[in-house]
Parts: sequence; C-alpha cells; structure tokens
Amino acid sequence: MDSRPEDLIRIRGLLPMATQAMDIAAEIIRDQVPSVIRAKGDRDMVSDIDVQIERAVRGFMHERTPDIGFMGEEEGGSSGPELQWVLDPIDGTANFVKGIPLYAISLALVSGDEPVLGVIDVPADGSRYTAATDAGAYWGRERIRVRPTAELGQATVTVGDYAVGDQAAAKNQARLAVTAELARRALRVRMLGTAAIDLAWLAHGRTDAAIIAGGKPWDIAAGTVIVREAGGAVSDAAGSRHNFRASSMVASSPKLLGQILELLGDAHASLP
Repeated sequence: MDSRPEDLIRIRGLLPMATQAMDIAAEIIRDQVPSVIRAKGDRDMVSDIDVQIERAVRGFMHERTPDIGFMGEEEGGSSGPELQWVLDPIDGTANFVKGIPLYAISLALVSGDEPVLGVIDVPADGSRYTAATDAGAYWGRERIRVRPTAELGQATVTVGDYAVGDQAAAKNQARLAVTAELARRALRVRMLGTAAIDLAWLAHGRTDAAIIAGGKPWDIAAGTVIVREAGGAVSDAAGSRHNFRASSMVASSPKLLGQILELLGDAHASLP
C-alpha cells in the first residue's frame, strides 16, 4: 500500500484506540459464558457473547471515531468515506461454545480494499497481536517475524474449515484435494477452526503457512496486515495480491508462497 506520511501517522495513532476496544471485548469474553446460542445458516452459529462484544466495540468506536465506518460480522454496518473498522467478535465460535481454547477477537482498520491496522486477541492464553502499516508486527511488546521456512516438506500448514451451506459438496471436493496434496508434501497439516489464529501464529513463527478458502473479510483483515508486517507474503489462490474483497487467501514465508501456489494448481488439476 502506498500511503502519504500523514496518513500513516493517523493510522498508527489509531492503534491505541483499537487496543482499548479490544480490552473491552476481551473483558466481556473472559467474564461470561454463552447462555444463548442460535443457528446462523447451515452448521454455523452465533452466541449472545458475539453480539454483546460487537455492540460494545461498535459503540466505543462510533463515539471516538464517528468519521470511520464500521462493519461487524453479526450486525453488518456501513462504510466510511475512506476508512472502515472491521470486527469479528469471536472468530471460532464453534470452538468457544464447546470450551475449546482456540478462538479469537479480530479487529482491523481497512482503507479502501487494504487492511492497514490489525489487532487479534486470543483470550484463552492472554495473547495479543498488533500491527500497522510500516510499523511492524508485535506479540505484546515483542516484535515478531514469520519463520523463514523455505521448503514445504519442513512446513506446518494450517487450513481453513471445510465448507457448509450451498454448494458445500463441490467446494469441499476441491478443499479435500488440497488437503490430500498437503498430506503428501508438507511436514504437518493442522485445522484450528479460526482464521485469525491461523494468521497470528504464522506471523509469530509458530506455523509456516495458512491456506484459507472462503474466508470472510472480518475473519482475515486483521491477520493480513499482521502477517505482512511480520515479513510474510499474502496472496489470493491465483497468486495476485490479496485484498479485502478476495475470497481466498494463501499466506506464508516469501520463499514458500510459490510452492504452495503450485500445490494448489496441482490439486485443482486433479479434480474430475
């Protein structure tokens, strides 16, 4: 992203406010257990905590940045003239409601189609990841970098959830083909159930690559800027620069990206 110095100064200046909003969200999720869980489409769900967090963060941001738009996963929103906050109140709700400690709160600031600021909070272990364009990526106060893995055979790769809903069978045929190729070529394959942690752990050097098909903007916007600021490469499945509107994502160390894109091509070529 090419930004004027004054734009970057403003974006970085909004990071403390974003972390304050995340403090509010993290306190809600730590202090309560979900009491209402309802279906949201085929085999998807939302809890009362998702909605409570979204409303609290939306209200906080509207009061302090009324000129910036806001989009939340659960209740939508509207775009601002230039900038927009994008929130996933709980990424990994299916894990959260079952007590599996793999879920996260993800908040990003998006300029046009480019995420420029991101905060991911992992309440179960108290981790917080932050980044802003040209300002680096951090785990708490510690600067982080992607692991410089150069060979797919040495890589732990996370994959997104399988599809549900309309055309799930066709989508999953392709995703299973990718999984099969990864099982043959990668060191290990993992499905965490949360794209936000997939990307945060990649930036932190805990994993080596992430393949996310069908990710929504609120799932991946914060993680995109965190991975890039940690020195990672992020593209869509065709190898083009990933942006806010893309429907697929590949993220890894720069030396691994080409190998993963080749694998995706081979997997799709194997389909009937």
